Amino acid sequence: MNGVTIGQAAAFVGVTVKTVRHYHKLGLVREPERDSSGYRRYGSADLLRLVQARTLAAAGVPLAEIGPLLDADAALFTAALADVERHLTQQIEELTARRDTLHRLADGDRALLPDRAVALLERMAGLGFAADETAATREGWVLARALVPEGFDDYLTHFEHALDDPGLVALGRRAAEAAAWEPDDPRIAELAATAAGHYLANPALLKTVTGLQARTEAGTRYMLIAHHGGERTPAAARLAELFEAELRAAGIRIPRP
Repeated sequence: MNGVTIGQAAAFVGVTVKTVRHYHKLGLVREPERDSSGYRRYGSADLLRLVQARTLAAAGVPLAEIGPLLDADAALFTAALADVERHLTQQIEELTARRDTLHRLADGDRALLPDRAVALLERMAGLGFAADETAATREGWVLARALVPEGFDDYLTHFEHALDDPGLVALGRRAAEAAAWEPDDPRIAELAATAAGHYLANPALLKTVTGLQARTEAGTRYMLIAHHGGERTPAAARLAELFEAELRAAGIRIPRP
């Protein structure tokens, strides 16, 4: 008896019978003639071809490209393998990037914001800003980065400088307290006027309000960023409304809802 059966050939090579038949169908390995007993017998040359096809497939070579590779001369075979290696390297880089994204997702904010922004959010918390204020800032930044990416880095620079302003930090704490007031509390109007005056007296600080909207389409994206969500308390919404009104009255362009 010369050769082995398809089942034996598959076992020797380390693939399934179904895989061997698929290789036949694709023309990667010739299908042996049947012997007198009606069985197809695989010789050493057939087994070698099966091993080569299996090895290339395991290395990531598309099945459609394996046939020409096996029939190519040494130079073409080497060049083709180099192309396969480049493709695999690209896939590895893409998978590595996906893995890194998963790691950032596990780290919360870092999947959606750059490290610099995350550090600023952590600094806000350290300066005593309320958790809901920091959370609202985080959500606004996620939107800002997506909607106005070209201005986001400059905005973070302005915000970084703003956190160096003790007066602003004090106003932020006061605004957090005001969120729990009644919306008609007269202190809200006073706080809005004080905050607007502080911003107007500091042009660099004012850029944290105007920097992004200058890059938007008629302020539409700015409004989505500045007024995202509906989680504000009535008092907080009233404070923001009066603050913006004070800036408009001073000639600062702030889009209206």
